[in-house]
Amino acid sequence: MPVPQYPQSSMLRDRLLHLQEDAIAAGSVSPVLRPVVRESWERAIRGAIDPDRALPRIDLDEGAFRDYRAAHALAPVMPVIRRLLVEGADESGLVVAIGDAHGRLLWVEGDAGLRRRAEDMLFVAGADWSEASVGTSAPGTALALDRAVQIRGAEHYNRIVHPWSCTAAPVHDPATGELLGVIDITGTDLAVAPHTLSLVSATVAAVEAELRIARLESSVKATIRRSRVRAVAAPKTTPTALTVLGERRPRLGSTELSPRHAEILTLLAWHPRGLGAERLATLLSERDVSPVTVRAELVRLRRVLESAGEPQLESRPYRLAREVDLDATAVANLLARGSLRRAAERYAGPVLPASTAPGIVEIRDELAGRLRESMLSDAAADVLATYADRDENRQDADVWRALLGVLPPRSPRRASVVAHLERLEAAQR
Repeated sequence: MPVPQYPQSSMLRDRLLHLQEDAIAAGSVSPVLRPVVRESWERAIRGAIDPDRALPRIDLDEGAFRDYRAAHALAPVMPVIRRLLVEGADESGLVVAIGDAHGRLLWVEGDAGLRRRAEDMLFVAGADWSEASVGTSAPGTALALDRAVQIRGAEHYNRIVHPWSCTAAPVHDPATGELLGVIDITGTDLAVAPHTLSLVSATVAAVEAELRIARLESSVKATIRRSRVRAVAAPKTTPTALTVLGERRPRLGSTELSPRHAEILTLLAWHPRGLGAERLATLLSERDVSPVTVRAELVRLRRVLESAGEPQLESRPYRLAREVDLDATAVANLLARGSLRRAAERYAGPVLPASTAPGIVEIRDELAGRLRESMLSDAAADVLATYADRDENRQDADVWRALLGVLPPRSPRRASVVAHLERLEAAQR
């Protein structure tokens, strides 16, 4: 089978090539290109991608990739994709690729001869075809824009891909809207025919419908299991205490937690409806942490919980199978009910004070802010005095002024409060 060509003149092809060369030299892209292509090229130029030498990365070994692919959310719906796309592409000059949300190809199927030729440009399972890796391509650009895209021949930023055309569309979780991956058709001019875009879009709709049905079936089964448990009149269990406030080592019941496991459990307890792997990764680190890394940590946490007989983890999204008594949530609930004295007594200090995880910092600041606001506006003198004496509030002049304002005129505490305020004001001069 010859390498696929397109119905475009050699003159136009040469012009696009020269445009690309001039764009790289000048640091800009000509407006002659379609806007979607021109903007993608501009992103590639800003990313310093070499159009002659850039090749996709393969960053997982065979075993790790196989496990990752098997656990991916699109794995259960591959029969639908094969039935709608792959079965008709075996000898049609088309290759069907399914990638994850980061542009890593998970499955590459279809015309066997064409797939062998595609291997020359590393269009293979496990390869990273994101825009950040290879520049403009239908799967990478569709993920970057979160919409369906068609890229023809020399519109690809990478010259090695110029003999190919492709159509791709993103796939989303129908319940959460989370980006799950991309479906792509690559090959001859048929790959960018109008009906190809319709076919890919229809397949995406069928896949998302299948995911929705699977979620409903899972929910029904879970409801039945819960009903059976209630039917045998199982005794109600007291939620296990999750202790994360203050300088103490975090614990779940009698189990001492590592810092990372404490962060994960705190986030899942604070967000009881669950978190997807992508969202959990962003809450755990400001750096670009791969969802694969998060899933591996969750596997280790699940083993710790199982060995300790504590609440188990459910997935898609990740959540605790049973309620825990998170001390931070208990303080927030007491504040919401106006029980300031009990809230102040339960608040042993900031949430996981040594953690720098963005999601933990957000919870820590939110809880501390709500407690401070309540104390300044509504706390009785003795409650506010205890709160002001905490180490984290010793330098908070507003708290000490509020305490001075609520103390009785003849209180023996007034003199020490005034002296403390004078020291704070002197230190600020």
